[in-house]
Amino acid sequence: MAKRRIKTPPAKSKNIEKLLNQQTTVILNAIDGKIGKLEKSFDAKLSVTELNILSKVDQKLVRMETRINQKIDKLITTIDKFLKRLTDIEDEMEIIKLDINRLKKIVKEKLGVDLL
Repeated sequence: MAKRRIKTPPAKSKNIEKLLNQQTTVILNAIDGKIGKLEKSFDAKLSVTELNILSKVDQKLVRMETRINQKIDKLITTIDKFLKRLTDIEDEMEIIKLDINRLKKIVKEKLGVDLL
């Protein structure tokens, strides 16, 4: 059996095409509107999430910075104590050196012995 094709008059065809175009435009506009709302909602949620992440990272950085500063302060205190001890020892060595030179001078004067 051969199928018969029904020919629609050109005027009806153009009307149907026009209606389909109008429906397509309405549907596409509605979809665009929904997608736009979804994008705004997604952007808002993403922004909140990003802000939460950045806030947490900032808090961690502050804690790390505090710990590092405490360690640096402790290190500086230790170095300061070490340098004080070192300068005290250098000063004491200078005094001992002067005392030895005085003793050498006295030994040379009193005993006539030249100590090197």
